[in-house]
Amino acid sequence: MAESAMLDLRDLRKTFNPGTVVEKKALDGVNLTLQKGDFVTVIGGNGAGKSTMLNAVAGTFPIDTGAVFLGGRDVTHLPEHRRAAFLGRVFQDPMTGTAASMNIEENLALALRRGQRRSLRWGITQKERGIYREKLSSLNLGLEDRMGSKVGLLSGGQRQALTLLMATLKEPELLLLDEHTAALDPKTAEKVLQLTSGLIREGGLTALMVTHNMRDALAMGNRLIMMHEGRIILDLGAEEKRNMTVEDLLLKFEEASGQALANDRMLLAT
Repeated sequence: MAESAMLDLRDLRKTFNPGTVVEKKALDGVNLTLQKGDFVTVIGGNGAGKSTMLNAVAGTFPIDTGAVFLGGRDVTHLPEHRRAAFLGRVFQDPMTGTAASMNIEENLALALRRGQRRSLRWGITQKERGIYREKLSSLNLGLEDRMGSKVGLLSGGQRQALTLLMATLKEPELLLLDEHTAALDPKTAEKVLQLTSGLIREGGLTALMVTHNMRDALAMGNRLIMMHEGRIILDLGAEEKRNMTVEDLLLKFEEASGQALANDRMLLAT
């Protein structure tokens, strides 16, 4: 593993329901290395292993074999709540990742204290409020004037933008984005993607973003990987994908997998 690698996945394998009629080989020898500052987009058809790979990194479930290194440390057997101290994550569902019954300020305070020992005495200081107001104002959604509002009252787009801010507040070693705009309308999704790019760029973050939208996968980040049947079948660098079209990418997929992409959701997003 290169000394500067932020993420190193070594021969990850995971089979769900082994030995049953619904056995599913979700990861079939995944090897992937991200250097510090890499922003990698991940695409592939349904069941390709994209979200399973992110869950393996997050520690959502134990992998069958292989190893996960994060920032040079072996976290393969570290439980999910321990890995959360190093990771930021935004899910597809805007309702996940925030506490609806708490206000915006309290949600941000929870994010700032991620990985710290819980205490009965953690009042929000004026200095913190100033930080929250500044960060919220950068979203251009007017949330800095609603810090006392319950998060459950926010729209899906506002909530996803807040979740994104919470996930990057402590500048995680790795940011995991799991189709985080898929549940939003196109205009809101575009806004959240712009926020995503800005926060990653300003923080110099390392990020892994799963998307079903091939245009977004080509436009964002400095690297693109494509998965198929639990394996990485395509790994494109910044130069290679810069002038590539969606049609070029579909052709690459066919060449690498030996079959046409049979995924209506991805094809509609082109």
